[in-house]
Amino acid sequence: MVGAGTALLGGRAVSAAEAAVVDGPLPDFHPALKDALTFPLAWGRSPIRDFRAWRRAARATVEEHLLVERQDGTPYAPEFGGRSQGEGFTRELVTVSLTRYERVRGALLTPHGPGPFPAVLLLHDHGARFDIGKEKLVRPWYDDTRLASAGAWTEKYFSGRFVGDELARRGYVVLCLDALGWGDRGPLAYDRQQALASNFYNLGSSLAGLMAREDQRAAAFLAGLDRVDARRVAAVGFSMGAYRAWQTAALSDHVAAAASVCWMTGLKEMMVPGNNTLRGQSSFHMLHPGLARHLDIPDVASIAAPRPMLFLNGGLDPLFPADGVRVAHDKLRAVWRSRHAEERLRLKTWPELGHVFTDPLQDEVFRWLDSVL
Repeated sequence: MVGAGTALLGGRAVSAAEAAVVDGPLPDFHPALKDALTFPLAWGRSPIRDFRAWRRAARATVEEHLLVERQDGTPYAPEFGGRSQGEGFTRELVTVSLTRYERVRGALLTPHGPGPFPAVLLLHDHGARFDIGKEKLVRPWYDDTRLASAGAWTEKYFSGRFVGDELARRGYVVLCLDALGWGDRGPLAYDRQQALASNFYNLGSSLAGLMAREDQRAAAFLAGLDRVDARRVAAVGFSMGAYRAWQTAALSDHVAAAASVCWMTGLKEMMVPGNNTLRGQSSFHMLHPGLARHLDIPDVASIAAPRPMLFLNGGLDPLFPADGVRVAHDKLRAVWRSRHAEERLRLKTWPELGHVFTDPLQDEVFRWLDSVL
């Protein structure tokens, strides 16, 4: 019997307000499905006891679930143009083939000087804002309309800073590309994301898998530039970009370190009534069907161990409940400790902050990058 003002959600009574934020009802057996997830391939639970062998097996499992084949044989065929001078660095546009399907345009920033330089693959967020992608992080010197949109975005989330420009001023080569649906590859409409993802699945492919493959390839392209010290390449991102950063570190040996701001949690703890994950739509960019039968979210990130990794979260972030962050941090800490490399893992929650990448968090990332690259 469900009382007035309540609803049945996932087999339990919850408030009507709690249920209303979920776009569709959960099945009554939702708790049973969650209980069935034991993540048997996780390090420490897996029967594989050699860490290098575990990393190979875990990465192979992730790659299988991307549903998009490797693109190693596809020539990048880069085209450079749109050059402009910034404060202590040169801006240019670069167009590359990350896969055989499409050419992708990005922003490439190079510090003045002889090089080779350390480098950052900078990965943009989702934010349900599709007219800008790379422009959220690199000032769009090539488009005044996008500059106005990007300026408003940086004021909302980045203390008015363009993070890519700041990194270039500090001596890093920066590469930032549009994911499918954003900037030059959009704009995608919010309520069309599910249709796009469904059509990928119908074609035997995956929207999230494509993004993972493209980021993997982008890391290799950046590391291969003559101006870059290939041993000193990091992936950095906020929100969906944070997810992309640790995922790229897990999938690519070209990434020496990764900094992820506001995207780390345990899967079970994230899938609770009211969480944005249950709405669908945006979730499809970070959803690899079937992978959770093998690995939890922090288990995938742990494939990057024992390389240096930084995870920052806001204690008031509504997208990532505190229980999920704690579970994930505990799992990550255990893996790096098992490698006698706990000093290479930095986990920090800012209790007064929400889902943002404001200047205190940026400065933390900048200092950390200087110390590990």
